[in-house]
Amino acid sequence: MSTFETVGRVERFDSALDSLIPGDAVIELLEVGFAWSEGPVWVAGGEHLLFSDIPRNAIIRWSERDGARIWMQPSGYTGVSYYGKEPGSNGLTLDSEGRLLACEHGDRRVSRLELGGGKTTIVDSYQGKRLNSPNDLVLRSNGDLYFTDPAYGLHRRYDDPSRELPFCGVFLVRAGEREAVLVSEELENPNGVAFDPEERYLYVTQSNPRRAVVMRYPLGSDGTLGPGEVLADLTDRTSDAPGLPDGIKVDIAGNIFTTGPGGVWVMTADGSVLGRVVTGLRIANLCWGGQGSTLYLCSDEYLCRIETSTRGRMPGPLG
Repeated sequence: MSTFETVGRVERFDSALDSLIPGDAVIELLEVGFAWSEGPVWVAGGEHLLFSDIPRNAIIRWSERDGARIWMQPSGYTGVSYYGKEPGSNGLTLDSEGRLLACEHGDRRVSRLELGGGKTTIVDSYQGKRLNSPNDLVLRSNGDLYFTDPAYGLHRRYDDPSRELPFCGVFLVRAGEREAVLVSEELENPNGVAFDPEERYLYVTQSNPRRAVVMRYPLGSDGTLGPGEVLADLTDRTSDAPGLPDGIKVDIAGNIFTTGPGGVWVMTADGSVLGRVVTGLRIANLCWGGQGSTLYLCSDEYLCRIETSTRGRMPGPLG
């Protein structure tokens, strides 16, 4: 029996949700007190969670045994002067060797933490111009890296004088390379990224109240993207509850779990909405953890989790 306090509720719009989230499932409140929790990843071998606290420029380590503690600080900005309200790391993932990859706002790069210590910059520019502020990332099974690059991490965001790129792109870095390939620049605010189970499509969320959408792009044989289509449009719900499409994950059957207004929206692969997980605060991002069926939720100052009846693919050696 859980010893954690519970919060929020599960809203069921379709009975099909019952096969994904049990009727008696509760949202457990694991820790509280973060400035803005984001970008979680489960480390299966260590049985712990890593996630970003962006304003504190820190990565937090949480385990059931030890609770939460600062694991890395600084995590995304290594300068000495004030940078802005969101200087730290954002999206995190693990590669096939168990190395941590991080989107770093302040240092405007995607980095890799080597197993022997020290960081490697995977990419920090496109065609000689500095990236805006890498936000979220996902690795394809062949090692190709996809990441989004909005301007949320810049001190003055989209009007920051240090901004060098005139757009916010979705980028590809092919396995073994360190050159960014622009695969889409159509979204003003690209954010979360995820693959369908067969890696035929790349999903990209847009955090824009005027066009709060989940996009689906077909993947070409060379890793580039075909024309995108709107899979889900949550724009008309942004006036009902706080939050926007941000982090996104997919289960092994192709069902989609995306943050959005009011919580995590659960959808089928064709975009049909089944329900919503509501913590009471905005949810920025989420990840699969435990044995693959637990959803960990970064929800503003909260870290939460909910048990599901499905599973998702977790990154890393055991993913």
